[in-house]
Amino acid sequence: MKSAVIVFPASNCDRDAATALEQMTGTKTLMVWHQDSDLPEVDLVVLPGGFSYGDYLRCGAMANQSKIMGAIKAHAGRGGAVLGICNGFQVLTESGLLPGALMRNAGLKFICKQVGLSVEETQSAFTRKYDKGQTISLPVAHGEGNYYADDATLDRLEGDGRVMFRYQDNPNGSARNIAGILNEKRNVLGLMPHPERVVDPLTGGTDGRGLFQSLIETLS
Repeated sequence: MKSAVIVFPASNCDRDAATALEQMTGTKTLMVWHQDSDLPEVDLVVLPGGFSYGDYLRCGAMANQSKIMGAIKAHAGRGGAVLGICNGFQVLTESGLLPGALMRNAGLKFICKQVGLSVEETQSAFTRKYDKGQTISLPVAHGEGNYYADDATLDRLEGDGRVMFRYQDNPNGSARNIAGILNEKRNVLGLMPHPERVVDPLTGGTDGRGLFQSLIETLS
């Protein structure tokens, strides 16, 4: 599986994502600067966590104006896999690749802790190595992770089986405890928790490995 990680100004999880991918795949992950116009030939594009453009205006709003986003949208349109983690999820909603928005946490405080998640669906390239209903533990680190969408959109996500992860103890006020969703084509995933931080037991767990193993099995 060939993969690329996008580097925005103030990304701080781009190297984490690349290290996790390289550890899992055994191949070099390409780092792509946000002002590049083209993507290399890859199977997976990762929009990492961080504070792109210092979170000015709205989280992910300025990153959505980067040159590389046109190539990412084209990649997704062709059926290529896109993974947005934390700030990457925010960028995906700003770009229209995923519905809804990420707002300030309900408690108006930055949250950094381990959270329990339920795996809601396994019929995707991102979750096939998990069991439906499985509990996993991933870290979160965000101030704007409160997922919002109108009731019609939420009902559609639920009805289409596009809610992939749900908080067991909602830390940020997200609608219906949603932690991660898919697009209609099921090739774009956004989630607030950080699977790339728990692929090595030395960093506190391995529950994130299932997501990357799923992608490797599907895309290789």
